[in-house]
Amino acid sequence: MARVRRLFVEKRAGFDGAAHHLCNDLRQMLNLPNLTGVRIILRYDVQGLPDDAWGQARSDVFAEAAVDALWDEMLPEDDATAFAVEYLPGQYDQRADSAAQCVQLITRGEPPLVRCATVYLLYGDLTAGDVARVKGYLINPVDSREAALGKPENLELTLETPPDVPVVEGFTALEEAGVAALHREMAMAMSLADLRHVQRYFRDEERRDPTVAELRVIDTYWSDHCRHTTFLTELTDIAIEGGEASEPVRQALREYGAGRQEVHGGRKPMCLMDLATLAAKRLKRRGLLPALDESEEINACSIETDVNVDGAPRRYLIQFKNETHNHPTEIEPFGGAATCLGGAIRDPLSGRTYVYQAMRVTGAGDPRQALGDTLPGKLPQRKITREAAHGYSSYGNQIGLATGQVTEIYHPGYVAKRMELGAVIGAVPRAHVRREVPQPGDVVLLVGGRTGRDGCGGATGSSKAHTEESIDRCGAEVQKGNPPTERKLQRLFRDPAAQRLIKRCNDFGAGGVCVAIGELADGLDIDLDAVPKKYEGLDGTELAISESQERMAVVVAPGDAARFIALASR
Repeated sequence: MARVRRLFVEKRAGFDGAAHHLCNDLRQMLNLPNLTGVRIILRYDVQGLPDDAWGQARSDVFAEAAVDALWDEMLPEDDATAFAVEYLPGQYDQRADSAAQCVQLITRGEPPLVRCATVYLLYGDLTAGDVARVKGYLINPVDSREAALGKPENLELTLETPPDVPVVEGFTALEEAGVAALHREMAMAMSLADLRHVQRYFRDEERRDPTVAELRVIDTYWSDHCRHTTFLTELTDIAIEGGEASEPVRQALREYGAGRQEVHGGRKPMCLMDLATLAAKRLKRRGLLPALDESEEINACSIETDVNVDGAPRRYLIQFKNETHNHPTEIEPFGGAATCLGGAIRDPLSGRTYVYQAMRVTGAGDPRQALGDTLPGKLPQRKITREAAHGYSSYGNQIGLATGQVTEIYHPGYVAKRMELGAVIGAVPRAHVRREVPQPGDVVLLVGGRTGRDGCGGATGSSKAHTEESIDRCGAEVQKGNPPTERKLQRLFRDPAAQRLIKRCNDFGAGGVCVAIGELADGLDIDLDAVPKKYEGLDGTELAISESQERMAVVVAPGDAARFIALASR
């Protein structure tokens, strides 16, 4: 068995601003006047690295000699209270992944196994209760846990063969109470009436019980996130409350009624989706949207226009997209805000456009609020606000995207539900883009990042009502961003040779494989065994619904598959 090395890395005095900020935060937020100091130390466990490469990796990859102090194997003993924090198993750790890739650049061999943790040292006359409160503030159970202080003998994960996806035995024969119990047990996003409809379908049409995977896929497709249940709910009775905004709302409703008659004769059900999309349909009907680009690909709002390129007009597609990540940012601020920007980038990118500008608009409660005033089951507003800002900027800086406007709105209404919105704009020469209907025999390629458990159930999780316990059981729902991989996707999709091979494309947003690939054509065969994985042990349900980030589903002609794979590999 290869040796496991341990390395501790800490910013030297003068460069340790994060530790001083955290100390002040803990003293104020947790009312800890006896806390006299905090140290933050990164801990790396590394396995599979040859002796001759360790010295260079130690100083060039894991630390910077000018600003970092290093200790091998053990920290010097002192009177501090120490504890360590690490990501939950199955959560993507970008620091560890990046470190392994950087070491691979040195060795030009196989990447080593790297595990990371953050060690916190607390100084002062602190009680056990004080330390427990600090841990509760620093450890978000959605994605992290307290790590053991001892060094493991082996970093290799035990490779388990996943069991076959089970059948929900007796589902079609369940009485009403049994269906309700299953609905609770599986914590489904679909309504109880939806599940009863599914039961009738499998009983009367399929004449068999469904598998867990089938129920999870249907639940994903029918989630509010994917099916827009709330926006498509028919509005039969609209009451307008009194107040200063009531008259403008009444006027808007009157204009909406007139527009419905003009566009579709008032025949469609009245709903929020119709309200939101009617204006564009009305303008198009009047011939006022000549630049509108329409296709069966639903990647982003798109217009076609001439752009001055070196003094000559050139036809371009300009695409705009906004993404909201309210739910994941509220329960895991860094990852939620990071993947809000990542998802916003990928929508136009799947339309083959390169994103060059972004905007961020967020809504939060008062971040100065005392910790004791935090709503049960919620993270403190200060923690959400700060970590979300770090997550968004981290992703943007790593991918190289300028954000021209950042606005945060503070209002008590955002305490109940955070708002996290990222908007982007991109462009591509029109001649580089094919938009064709997939044909029998075409190939779907899964391009980009590998699939893991991070993001399993994100669409359904964001579509459910939440309780005080939600923060403890939603860990798998939060995606983990990998901006270097998305940057590679951007480079691939800017290559005209690759762009012109793509017949249709969809990014992996909510729903994972089942939705991203399922939306490409009316009928497909999907081989889940071919899905590249971050680690072994994933079962068919996880492979089907995982929302791991930075992935694209690309349709190419059979004869173009090898060429596209070669371009991606390069």
